[in-house]
Amino acid sequence: MVLHRNLGPYDTTAIGLGEMPLTLENNLGEAKGLETIHAALDAGCRHIDTAWAYYCSGGEEQTGEKLVRKALESWDGPRDEVSVATKVGHFRNFTDGVPTWDVDGRPETLIRNGKLSAQALGVESIDLLYMHRPDPKVPYNESIEAIKQLVDEGVAKRAGISNASIEQIDTARAILGDSLIAVQNQYSPIYRDTQDTLDYTAEVGLAFVCWSPLGGYRKAKDESKFDPFRALAKARGVSYQQIVLAWELAKGGHVFVIPGAHRPETILDSLKSGDLKLTPEELTTLG
Repeated sequence: MVLHRNLGPYDTTAIGLGEMPLTLENNLGEAKGLETIHAALDAGCRHIDTAWAYYCSGGEEQTGEKLVRKALESWDGPRDEVSVATKVGHFRNFTDGVPTWDVDGRPETLIRNGKLSAQALGVESIDLLYMHRPDPKVPYNESIEAIKQLVDEGVAKRAGISNASIEQIDTARAILGDSLIAVQNQYSPIYRDTQDTLDYTAEVGLAFVCWSPLGGYRKAKDESKFDPFRALAKARGVSYQQIVLAWELAKGGHVFVIPGAHRPETILDSLKSGDLKLTPEELTTLG
C-alpha cells in the first residue's frame, strides 16, 4: 500500500503524481498521459496535482486539467478516494519565440480561472485550489482574498499557496483561516532554500508539498549533489529517485511529494519510495 498521510481533511497518498510533464512541451501525447495517470491510480496513488497553466505555450489552455478529468472519468477505480489539486495565477506565453511562464494575480483573473478550472476538471468544487505564484504587480493579500472568495462560493473546498515565503504564509493564514491546508514549494537535494518554510509549516499545522522533488527535468543542475543519494541507492539496490523521495518524506509527517512522470514506469518507481525507511545514520549522511 502506498504511504498515506493527512492533507488537511483528505486521507491521501504522501506521494502524488505531478501531472505537469504530461501536458507541457515534449510530452508523449494524450494516450501516454492517460496510461501514466491510470497506472499511478491502479498502483494506489490517490493524489494528483495539476494546474490551469499546464499546457503547451501557444496551444490549447488547461490541457493538464482536462487530461486529469478524462483520466478519472475513464478509470474504473474508486474516484471518491482521489484528491485533485490545481493552481491558478500562472499562464504560458512566448517571449522571442521561446515558451515562457508569466503570472497574473489580479483578483478578477484568479476568480475567473478558478471557475474555469472547476469546469475543466468536471467538478462542482475543487478539492484543493492553490494560488500558483505571487504576482509582484498585485498586493499579495488581494490575490489571497480572491482565493478566499472561491472557497466561500464553493468553487474550492480547501485552499493552498505555492512558491510562498513565511511572510506570505502568514498573510494567507490570516485571510483563509482553516481553509488553508497546504504550502507547495520547490524542495529537493539541489534546492533547499525553502527549508525555512518546510519547518514553519510543521509549526503551524500545514502540509508542505514538494514540487520538483527530484530536481526537475528542464534546467541544468549540479548533479554532484545527488552523489550521496546514488551511493546509498546502489547499496540498497533501488533507484536514487526512491532514495531522494524517501529522504524528503522523512523531513516530517506533514511532507508530501509530487514527482512528475512522462511514462508509467517512472511514477511506479517513485511510488515505491514510501516503503523505504532510512536509518538515522543514512539521513545524517544525506543531510
